[in-house]
Amino acid sequence: MNDFTAAVKDYALTHYETDGWDYVVECYSDAEITDIIKTARTAAGAIKLMRAQVNPRADYRADIQAERF
Repeated sequence: MNDFTAAVKDYALTHYETDGWDYVVECYSDAEITDIIKTARTAAGAIKLMRAQVNPRADYRADIQAERF
């Protein structure tokens, strides 16, 4: 695990209940995170790249949870 992967995982744990970061904690392996953030030059950039992957899923989940039957 590289430093950027560790930074993403730490951020995900800290923000577990917000913006879909629980997906990162529960569904992504270190190798998958590393592949997604491979172009990052900073830890903040790595988090931004990961956020771009996770936000659409979080938005979709929020839409589903907001529906009333």
